[in-house]
Amino acid sequence: MDTVLFLKGVLIGFSMAVPIGPIGILCIRGILTEGRISGLVSGLGIATADAVYGCIAGFGVTIVSDFLISHQLWFRLMGGLFVCALGIKVLLAKRVESEVPLRGKSLLGNYTSMFFLTLTYPMTILIFLGIFAGLGVAGTGDNYLSIAPLVLGVFIGSILWWLILSSTVSKFRNKFGPQGLKWINRISGVLIIGFGLAVLLSFIL
Repeated sequence: MDTVLFLKGVLIGFSMAVPIGPIGILCIRGILTEGRISGLVSGLGIATADAVYGCIAGFGVTIVSDFLISHQLWFRLMGGLFVCALGIKVLLAKRVESEVPLRGKSLLGNYTSMFFLTLTYPMTILIFLGIFAGLGVAGTGDNYLSIAPLVLGVFIGSILWWLILSSTVSKFRNKFGPQGLKWINRISGVLIIGFGLAVLLSFIL
């Protein structure tokens, strides 16, 4: 395995995961209300989606990438509406069962929701295409040995960030009582709705 490309992939995945957007806010809220495991599973879903987009860009799956790019406005519209609806749901949440242990079904829900929410942002594919092109590996579908370490690195780098975030945020979980968790819902909901409106505004403009 090409160690240099793997490390570059780790750096790319970590850097792309760090900016806090609606997905990051949802993960932080999940950690504070449901615990560290919830954040890790959600982060795994996000990292999986990043790896999917990395594979599309790196292995030169042009049919998929062309479709995503050509329909990016509609994906943006759907993503914006979905984020707004999600924000409203979080904002109106009346209570949070912070002490109830998560079951497998809940964890699966966290994973799938974050995975599909991340996939609603097809602009990610443009970022990967630009980065991989700069590294001289974009679209080299025949050279799997060059792409695989890079995509694996992206996945590991993204997971690394969510592991750090989950470990850090979970330390503050016990400091929030029922009233504090209610305010977390309100603040998270408002911020998420704001991100959704920003996406919709970019669609309109």
